[in-house]
Amino acid sequence: MSYTALYRKFRPLKFEDMVGQEHITKTLKNQIISGRIGHAYLFNGGRGTGKTTSAKILARAVNCLNPKDGEPCNECEICKEILEGSLTDVVEMDAASNNSVDDIRSIRDEVNFLPTKAKYRVYIIDEVHMLSVGAFNALLKTLEEPPEHVKFILATTEPQKLPTTILSRCQRFDFKKIKDVDIIRRLKIICTEDNINVSEDAYKLIATLSEGAMRDAISILERCSQEGTQEINVSDIKELVGLPSLEYINKLAKAIIDKDEIVALQILDEVIDSGKDLYNFIWEVIKYFKDILVMKVANELTLYSKEELEDIKKLADVSEKNELLHIIYELSSVQNDIKWSSQKSIMVQTAIIKLCMNIANCGTDIEKRLELLESKLNNLKKAPIIESKSEIEPIKTETKREEKSLRQEPVQRKEPIGAGEANKEWPKILDILKKDGKIRLYTALINTGINEIGDDIWEIEFKNGLTSFNEKILQDPINQRDLQNEIFKATGKEINIKYKDTKNKQSTKVEKGSPIKDLGLDVNIIE
Repeated sequence: MSYTALYRKFRPLKFEDMVGQEHITKTLKNQIISGRIGHAYLFNGGRGTGKTTSAKILARAVNCLNPKDGEPCNECEICKEILEGSLTDVVEMDAASNNSVDDIRSIRDEVNFLPTKAKYRVYIIDEVHMLSVGAFNALLKTLEEPPEHVKFILATTEPQKLPTTILSRCQRFDFKKIKDVDIIRRLKIICTEDNINVSEDAYKLIATLSEGAMRDAISILERCSQEGTQEINVSDIKELVGLPSLEYINKLAKAIIDKDEIVALQILDEVIDSGKDLYNFIWEVIKYFKDILVMKVANELTLYSKEELEDIKKLADVSEKNELLHIIYELSSVQNDIKWSSQKSIMVQTAIIKLCMNIANCGTDIEKRLELLESKLNNLKKAPIIESKSEIEPIKTETKREEKSLRQEPVQRKEPIGAGEANKEWPKILDILKKDGKIRLYTALINTGINEIGDDIWEIEFKNGLTSFNEKILQDPINQRDLQNEIFKATGKEINIKYKDTKNKQSTKVEKGSPIKDLGLDVNIIE
């Protein structure tokens, strides 16, 4: 007798056997019970979430001779023939390999014939997004007005590739990623029926590795069960999948946080020499840094032993949240890049060196230095000018930025400038900000330009991108007041300001609120 893969052997035969998609199975059962069955369905979702399984169950349920509560009986002649794949009235088609116009035209010709045995002819088209443009056009009319004895069930992982004309003619059901708890529950049922011994931690690891795909979880379980061990544990799974031990990951994380590139590269070399898959290794490191961040924020984690939690807590105590977020972001970027690279090890080594160069704190350091410089310049302006060479009393300076009142005397209005003169005035305004010691504001506006949208509307254009560091400076009420103050003095107009990030092509960022009103001016920051 031929061997059957576990995911096929334990494929659910009824809606109630499916896990994690109750919002879909409940609706489908209600439609079958009430007899309000649609003519076309679109099942969308990630791999291994139950799209094809639901399509097969639905095909049996609508044709079953003895349905009960919207479920197929799986015992009648029709159900058995569909399960065996011998009933010609239910057609399964893989659009990845049958995507031509002729393939769809053959379906269009067949739908005019009545079913041979079943009540409905059911066409299940998997990976429907792979159809050609001509094939979609050939399917369109049939899908819109099919004969009463025909039902279409389309399945795809990428619904955005389908024409809107197809989408609008189908009842769409979105399959969610299956929760770890539901995957574990299903795995336990399979292990009980197939006499497979798995530790509790191993169940959790399999569920995590599957990333919400039940089929992937069952496939991992099947591969582990063929190793011949009495009980499948975490180390067996990591060895099979190619994941490094937690000891390596902890040492690498500590080296990155300590900015020790030598140790980090040594650990990475050991991992590479052992033949571990770099993609999975980076995935594990990202997950570990995520857990360090969770420990720092919530002080609670699962899936780890007491000793492992102690190691994670130590790393959480010596790291900052913004640094951990930066590390996770950089590692995620390199993980995506190495998919298509032939030099995976070089890319990963380069990323590790970059993370060890303390780049994460650059923005904070620059901000602190600019703040200190601005403070010193302000204090120099306030210091009295002493011409005598006699004994001088030391002048106390403030190292923190002095909080200025937003209320000042109204600015003297000059003759308003004409239209089109903004570009001439803008460099002068920036120069004044620099000379007045407003270094942080001046730095945030370097390399910007002005677009005059109207007579009283200026759009400040950030050609090199509006960074979060600059955005923070511009959101400061004092900086907003200083900028509006200088614009008013230079133009003699009440100018409305908008911010535009040209490099990243983001939607226009708009400063809300108008601190300049406290100066006695009516300047509105528009949205």
